[in-house]
Amino acid sequence: MSRCLPLTLAVAICLLCVRDAAAHCQVPCGIYGDQIRFEQMLEDYKTIAKAMTQINELSAKKDAQSKNQLVRWVNTKEDHATKTQKIISDYFMAQRIKSSDDDYAKRLTAAHAVMVAAMKAKQSVDSKTSKALEKAIFDFYRAYEGKEPNFEH
Repeated sequence: MSRCLPLTLAVAICLLCVRDAAAHCQVPCGIYGDQIRFEQMLEDYKTIAKAMTQINELSAKKDAQSKNQLVRWVNTKEDHATKTQKIISDYFMAQRIKSSDDDYAKRLTAAHAVMVAAMKAKQSVDSKTSKALEKAIFDFYRAYEGKEPNFEH
């Protein structure tokens, strides 16, 4: 029995070390970077907006290289919209927005609006959709922080 203990311990340590690096860990460490998360979402928005422009430009072309790039831009747009949704769900909704907060409903509603705007960005190549995502991120910032955003983006 004692021979199995080192192997079991090694496997347990490996499993504990493997985790998704996409969002802040969900242990009560108390180290939070809310501002960084907003900046990441805004960077995702800019990537989505650029992807939409590129998709629209490349869709008129008929060569194989353009079609290849078009698919890559679609995948990029999807990835960045998903990243925004994960930040909202895994970081803000799971860890930062508390039901005991006085402005809980306002924060939750604004977070939900970002999730929906990101979903719609996946479904569209209309620049109005990406602008709606940017607006939702700023509205969420206002609801979450209680002040006007001041980002250089």
